[in-house]
Amino acid sequence: MHLFLYGVLLFSCFAVISSRRQTAHNAGSLSSRTHERRHVSTRDGEYLLGIKRLRRLYCNVGIGFHIQVLPDGKVTGIHNENKYSLLEISPVDRGVVTLLGVISGLFIAMNDKGKLYGSGHYNKDCRFKEMLLVNNYNAYESAAYPGMFIGLSKTGKTRRGNRITPTMTMAHFLPRI
Repeated sequence: MHLFLYGVLLFSCFAVISSRRQTAHNAGSLSSRTHERRHVSTRDGEYLLGIKRLRRLYCNVGIGFHIQVLPDGKVTGIHNENKYSLLEISPVDRGVVTLLGVISGLFIAMNDKGKLYGSGHYNKDCRFKEMLLVNNYNAYESAAYPGMFIGLSKTGKTRRGNRITPTMTMAHFLPRI
């Protein structure tokens, strides 16, 4: 009897593992069709090898804002999504991404004082550690200046990164399509 139950349990484990492998394989092939892998060089050289995601980063603070990069280099929050709130999130290292305004062509960057600005050239200020939080939102910490996070105030203005912690709602962003 015990041997029979062991055989049934062993068979069901193999069926589950096989099913998961098939699902992962199908998801991988779907991913390769919907997202293209490509290499892009900017004016300053290579900045990406990997999959780019086109998203809007939504912060549920105040009335709710999308972060945007304007052509003049100003980074702000706007309640209704617009063409400047569309960002290209690109991996540059494990857990490190760049945020590029698709229409403005400017990277979101943070200086050593924690101020956000739009940069026309890829540099160390443009790199952010993307962290998944327990509430399924993301927080973006400056890779060049640890302890400084991207955040929006309840009126949609950017906050200095050195005054924000990842536990604050103003630093929680939801990537939306």
